[in-house]
Amino acid sequence: MREGAIDVVCLGIVVADVVVRPIDAQPQSGTLTLADSIVLRAGGCAVSTSSALTRLGLRCAVLGKTGADPFGDFLVRVVAERGVDGSGIVQDPSVPTSASVVLVDSKGERTFLHTVGASGAVRAGELGDAPFRGRALHVAGALVLEELDGEPTAAILAEARRRGLHTSLDTVFDESGRWSRVLVSLPHCDLVTPGIAEAEGITGESDPAQAARALHDLGAGTAAVTLGAAGCQVCADDFEGHVEAHPVDAVDGTGAGDAFAAGFLYGRLAGWPTERCARFANAAGALATTAVGGFEGVGDLQGTLTLAGAA
Repeated sequence: MREGAIDVVCLGIVVADVVVRPIDAQPQSGTLTLADSIVLRAGGCAVSTSSALTRLGLRCAVLGKTGADPFGDFLVRVVAERGVDGSGIVQDPSVPTSASVVLVDSKGERTFLHTVGASGAVRAGELGDAPFRGRALHVAGALVLEELDGEPTAAILAEARRRGLHTSLDTVFDESGRWSRVLVSLPHCDLVTPGIAEAEGITGESDPAQAARALHDLGAGTAAVTLGAAGCQVCADDFEGHVEAHPVDAVDGTGAGDAFAAGFLYGRLAGWPTERCARFANAAGALATTAVGGFEGVGDLQGTLTLAGAA
């Protein structure tokens, strides 16, 4: 970890991703399907977002939990190798490390098989003042943080706001359909960055513009709904509209939403207006799709600025 104060604390899911590609159709039961590659990557929203922010030049820390198992050891090692402060990752022998099998099709679109594991066992009482170490607190992976989702997350975000931190929240798809758990946190968020499927689940609005507007009306300072290759839809006090994506040769969309959140948060901490933040976030997300894994394609600051057209 580089010397100096922490800029962003990322509290959330820490996941071992087994990425398989390309898989364009569900294999039939009892058959063998060949894949070009099967690789193990460090993932989860907290790891991927903090890693992307670090590559952009900020100082970041991860708060989360793994098992005391080979996947957990792998994640702790990779976080350290990326220059992220992982001292807040607890290895708990009573739970397995959260893990996903990520099936990536030939267009880079992903389907996930996920076991919640240790990330669902993170409890507010274990965290102390660790979430408030930086200039910003980013809750990464809401809706699969079983012990934190709902009122505990809202209370942490409210305390961060009280202490003057910038607050943000990113979601993952909630198979259980308990979308309402996010609602209590929205008034305490300066920024939320859900994908369109999650935004629809939370608001009931399938139209991106209506979904972003609803999230803003529910209390989020800025709502940026990600739309994959179609860019993002944003609603904030100083800007409302659609921001086009930046074309790249996409290989794997794993981690693109986390890189988008990192890009938007970077812009916010730099004091940029909302539309510029969105363009930069789109560029960060696009670059993440250019290599297999949630971090391998993420660009540095200059590369991201160049793609965003702001160099």
